[in-house]
Amino acid sequence: MLSVDEALDRLLAAARPLTEVETVATEAALGRTLAQSQVSPIAVPPLDNSAMDGYAVRVSDLNTQGDTRLPVSQRILAGSVGVPLAPKTAARIFTGAPIPPGADAVVMQEDTTAVEDGVTVHKAVTPGAHIRRAGEDIAPGATVLSAGTRLFPQHLGLAASVGLAQLPVVRRLRVATFFTGDELVAPGMPLEPGRIYNSNRYTINGLATALGFEVVDLGTVRDDLAATMAVLARAAQCADVVITSGGVSVGEADFVKAAVERQGRLDMWRIAVKPGKPLAFGEVAGKPFIGLPGNPVSVFVTFCLFARPFLLRMQGVQQVMPAAFWVEAAFDWPRPDRRREFLRARLVRDEEPTTRVEIYPHQGSGVLTSTVWGDGLVDVPAAAPVRQGERVRFIPFAELMR
Repeated sequence: MLSVDEALDRLLAAARPLTEVETVATEAALGRTLAQSQVSPIAVPPLDNSAMDGYAVRVSDLNTQGDTRLPVSQRILAGSVGVPLAPKTAARIFTGAPIPPGADAVVMQEDTTAVEDGVTVHKAVTPGAHIRRAGEDIAPGATVLSAGTRLFPQHLGLAASVGLAQLPVVRRLRVATFFTGDELVAPGMPLEPGRIYNSNRYTINGLATALGFEVVDLGTVRDDLAATMAVLARAAQCADVVITSGGVSVGEADFVKAAVERQGRLDMWRIAVKPGKPLAFGEVAGKPFIGLPGNPVSVFVTFCLFARPFLLRMQGVQQVMPAAFWVEAAFDWPRPDRRREFLRARLVRDEEPTTRVEIYPHQGSGVLTSTVWGDGLVDVPAAAPVRQGERVRFIPFAELMR
């Protein structure tokens, strides 16, 4: 069996990033992948400015042993520019306002008292106090956003802060999905004996949509080789990658495997992971094909672990692996599997100063409830028992859906 890391390496090596670029307004670039690195045309801040409300002064004018009374010669608001500061005077200044020439420090208003014709400064300051220097955040020509970055709100704010009204982004990845099985019923329809509602359709489409991809949902296909081949051909024609769940084993009613092999190629990977293990990867008419397992939790976990990084890399994203952190186990796992396990878990919200994590009591691959109850996965190495109080690796669901 392949290890999780070996399977990931193979998938990422096979990912062919999209090359088509489109330019969109910065406000419309949320969730998109930046196609070209962006440099700042300006300094941020553009001028030395005040970090607080107070008074701009010359340090040499202040009495280091007591109060200093100075006339106020000007008032500078953010968005305006003052005149050179006359010696032995102060300038009333507000947060973000440019420092007037001649001033070399700002005294916080809390350390002053306004008087009729000026201000009394109660505390001496050092040169540079409470001044934000020009270019302190960003220098002209500095790279502010790197190619391959998925753009979140803070990225858009940074782009706007240097005046970038448009951004070049990779076009959205199109993901075609379809689902096979005469037993599948759409929610809202009567559930006859022997049939089940098609939850995988909503899980896979929802995960792909949450990641910002364009989903082409081709619906449910009956258990028939010709019908399966037809939907596969249509999927490969209209999308960049094709994903389905179930139907890729060697059962007599599993037609996806045969349909893919007739129109492309298919590798069946047995991965040392639980839940999951079987994963199909191949090509149909030159488009990547991923066949996930059929059990609902296996679909969720294997999409997050394998399909997600593959799809993000195809989208042109550089950092595709989710962030994880170590927490204290609030559970025992005395009989580990020979495979690497990903347990549905959630952080314990109590008054303990140490962050702890508990697991759902039923870890079966059909218990979809566990994915709603939990807020992440505990990554348990193969054949490694866990005892309460030990540190375990925790991957938040929030990381797996961004």
